[in-house]
Order: sequence, then structure tokens, then C-alpha cells
Amino acid sequence: MEGKSYFGITDYIIFALVLAVSSVIGIYFRFTGGKQKTFKEYLLADKSMSVLPVAFSLMASFMSAITILGVSKENYMFGTQFVVINISYIISTPIVCYLYLPVFFRLQNISVYEVCSIYKMILGVSLTWSIIAVGVVCTFYSTLGGMKAVLITDVFQSLLMFVAVFAVVTRGVMDFGVADIFRIASEGGRLEFTNLSPDPRVRHTLWSLGIGGCFTYCSLYGVNQAQVQRLLTIRDLHRAQASLWVQWPILTLLSLSTSFAGLVLYAQYQTCDPIKNGRISQSDQLLPLYVVETMGMVPGLSGLFVSGIFSGSLSTVSSSVNSLAAVTIYDFILPFVPSHLGLKEKQATKISKFFACVYGSICVAVAFLTQLLGTGVLQASLTIFGAVGGPLLSLFTMGMLCKFVNQKGAMSGLILGLVFTLWIGFGQPKPPLPFKPLSTEGCPSVNSTVDIPEMFITEISQNVGNETFVEKILYLSTNDSDVTMLELSTPLSAPTKGITLLPSNLTVMDAPHKQSTPFLHELYAISYMWVAAIGFMTTLVVGVVVSLATGGNDILDPELYSSWVCSQAASISENLCTEKCNLTSKTGIAPVSSSTTLNPEVEEMSHL
Repeated sequence: MEGKSYFGITDYIIFALVLAVSSVIGIYFRFTGGKQKTFKEYLLADKSMSVLPVAFSLMASFMSAITILGVSKENYMFGTQFVVINISYIISTPIVCYLYLPVFFRLQNISVYEVCSIYKMILGVSLTWSIIAVGVVCTFYSTLGGMKAVLITDVFQSLLMFVAVFAVVTRGVMDFGVADIFRIASEGGRLEFTNLSPDPRVRHTLWSLGIGGCFTYCSLYGVNQAQVQRLLTIRDLHRAQASLWVQWPILTLLSLSTSFAGLVLYAQYQTCDPIKNGRISQSDQLLPLYVVETMGMVPGLSGLFVSGIFSGSLSTVSSSVNSLAAVTIYDFILPFVPSHLGLKEKQATKISKFFACVYGSICVAVAFLTQLLGTGVLQASLTIFGAVGGPLLSLFTMGMLCKFVNQKGAMSGLILGLVFTLWIGFGQPKPPLPFKPLSTEGCPSVNSTVDIPEMFITEISQNVGNETFVEKILYLSTNDSDVTMLELSTPLSAPTKGITLLPSNLTVMDAPHKQSTPFLHELYAISYMWVAAIGFMTTLVVGVVVSLATGGNDILDPELYSSWVCSQAASISENLCTEKCNLTSKTGIAPVSSSTTLNPEVEEMSHL
């Protein structure tokens, strides 16, 4: 796919219109309503959002472009076992709704990490222009329109994501029919839903996806800054909980549709895998390849599909830009402003807009830098998320459920949990991935020309007539599996660039694996789906033990605990959007929000 453009003028027009609509939404909210002059409007959308837009926005932040492309690839290359993760969504939704969300609503802190301080814890389209387009447009409408623009554009972009996936599904059903798609998938060993293996080293099982997926979901929706900030844009707790319930079927529908799209891909390429055939270089290109090969002849359809994929990127980046600006102001600027100076809300809002612009620029720069890491950056980012998300979820859980946990215990648990999960996540060697069979029997016979790097392990010379041949064994890193070892026989005088790989001179062999001690080998083999759960439990156990050993905690504030464990907190009204200061004065505890450093001439942050 590289080097060839599949876009026509109609596709470019549609793509440009999508970006323009997102930008116009930002401009509209910049010059309407309160014109984004207050923190309450800029970061919390004036707490005026309804259930449905927030539900779509929550889903859009979760289902990024990486997820859409990755889930379809997952079902194509590994089978349908990953679909089971949807069970964890329905299990986790009530946990987030009734355990974590009420605490954040009582506190009304824009930054979720301020709660830690309260607890006293710690396609032919140019890639370059794609990065610039996403970064500039996201920064533009996020900076100008604030959270209102982010939420409304998320709704628009969510619909485009559905259009992109449904286009693939519809085309597949038209070409093969639903029954044949499942039949082909079954014959190819792709249908698998009930892997009950208790072995934690098995990549995907009912247990790793159902249980491990719960920890991932809760860390995303329960304590993640971007998601909690979206939920706080709704005026009362009950509507926020309703929004979480509404987003669940929306998320599940897109997840199942994307999984089915992966089966459509397998039905299309069952006898000629485009990766082995050399038509694409990365498995993430499978879905775009299918679109341009089966629907590229329809003007504008490729542009619509790419717009849907880009929408996944736009929604994710825009949420990050706004959330990072909120965290920077609340956690790193306001706490250090002298109380006698204060800070006017208008000034703080301008500072937030400045940081939103800065973070948008940083996102663009980082996107360019990740190209240097190759396709491994996806696996690395998913591993980091599990390794960090699990311990962080445990930190908030201890603060909300365990009255005796103190700062020493919480910090000890968090640090050890992070170190342990990062060690497991990035320890080497990893076992080979369990790919399903891929065939090239139906592919036309073609030669593949590659540039051979100077990475030879051994060279064995052999004289044949007047020519000296050298048997070279080299290692080539592929995108989706472990290193593959190739045995190549070429004339000694042959260059190492542009060698044509033919069956007569190429032998593919199993690559040797790095040696490690049995214990470490088994530890590194644990499925990535268990990493968040391991991080959660490690942090929890260490935090509890250290806290008990160091005397526990005597400072109790009912606002900080879940109503599940604090009857006093349960009696407090849940609709506290404008009553936080009154409640804290009744309990004899001074308001703890760093936002009290704002100048009293204008509305204080603590009243938001």
C-alpha cells in the first residue's frame, strides 16, 4: 500500500469536510454561550451536558482508531476469543457507576488526581500530513470550544466510526453472506469463544478477558481523568450514571461490529494473505486494504472510511488535550499560587487554553517521534497502559474503601505495583504469538524483492563451478511475530540490497529464542490481559500490609469514602454540584481543593 495513492478528488473533499465540521464546532462554542471565559464552561461544559452526548463521547474515547484497526486484525489473525471481553464491560459498568463515580461527584474536583492529594497519596494518504491534520484540528477546536466542543465533536466522530465499520460489514455480507462468513471462519479455525484454560500464560481465555478486562475497564472509566471529567459535565449523579449505562450498549455494538469486520477480512483473504503476499507491510493495514480493494471504485467511499478512522484519533487526542490542561492547572499551578495573591478565574481559563494549545503541539511532535519506534509502539503502549492503570486503580480503590490505609502504605503499594507490572510487561523474552494459519495458496506467483541488512549470523562458503556461493543466515524482524530466521544462498558477488527472494534460494526456519531462567521465562509469558489485575492486587496487598504495620490512618473524612463503607457518606445528598463548600463546613473540615487560590472577586473553582 505504501507509495500508492487510493484517494480521488471526491475522497479528499469528504475528508476535508469532516475536519472542517470539527473545526466549525469549536468556533461555534467559542462565540456562543459564555464564550469559554470561565473554568466551569471551558473544562466542565458549564455542567449543562445531557446524557446521550456524554455517552457517545465516553465510547469514542475508549474506541480509538488503534482499537478499530486492532480489533479487526485480532479476529483475522488470532480468532474471535477476544470478543469475550465484552462480558467484562457489563460486569464493570455498575462497579464504576456505584463505587467510583459517587465519590468524584461528592468532591467535584475537575482533576481526579487532586483526590490523591486529598488522600495524601500520590492509506495512500501521507502519514506526515495525517499527523499534522489530526493534531492541528484537535488542538484548534479543543482550545477554542473547550469541553462543549470536545463532546459534540465526539458525537459526530462516533457516528463516522460506525459508518466506517458498517461499510465493511455491509460489503462483506453482500459478497459472502453471514452464514458463509462464519462457515469460512470456522473452517479456518477462527471461531473460538470458550477457552477455559486456567493457565495465565494463555494469551486470551474466558478468565483473562472476563476478569482482566474488568480491571482495564474500571481503570479507564472509574479513575481516568478524561472519562471522569466528561461525566462531571452532567449536572447530577443519577444522569451521569445513566450516561455510563447508555454508553455500554453503544460500545458493545461497535466492538462486536469491528470483530465481525475481522471475519469479513478473513473471508476475503482466506487463500491469499496480503501480508505474506507482500501487498501490505503491516497487519494494521488490513482493514484499509480491504476498503480500497473492494469499495475503492465508488467515489468518496474511501474518503468516508478514512474519515471514520481519523475520527477515532480525533476523539482520543482531543480528550487528552483538554484533560491534560485541566490536570496542569489544578495539580501543578493552583497549589503553588500564594493564597494572599489569588488567581482570577478569567486568568486561569486563559492559562488553561494556553496549555491546551501546548499539549496539542506536543501530541503532534510525539506522533512523529513514534515513527522511529516502528510498529512495536502499539504493543508497548498497551503494555504501559495495563502496567500503570492497574496500580492507579488500586490506589483510588484503597482511598475510597479502606479507612486504615495511610500515605506510607499507599505510596509503597503504588511504587512496587508499578515496578512489578512494568517488569512483567517489558521483560524478555516473550513467547511467540499464537497466530492462526494464514494461506497464500490463492495468490498469484510473484517474486519479492527486499533489501538485506548486514546482520548475518553465519556465513558458509561453497564453490560451485566458477562462482563462489555463500550461505548466509540472517534475522529479519517482522511486524506481528517474533524474529524470523531466513537461510539465504546467494553468489558471493551479489549485493545485499535488492535481492529477489525465490523458493529456490530461500528457506524459512524457526527462530531461536533467547534463553532465560525457568522462573523468569514463565513470568514473562503471562498474558498481557492479566497485567492490570496483577498491578491492582500487588498495590492493594502491599498498601494494606504497610499501612497496618505503620499505625494505620486516624484522619477520616466521609466525603472521601465510598458510601459502601461509610454510612455517614451515604446519608449525604448525591446532588452536590453547588453545595461542596457548605458540606465541608458542616463536617468541620476546610475545603481541600487547590482551586481556593482563585481570587474571590469572581466565582471560585470550589463552587463548580
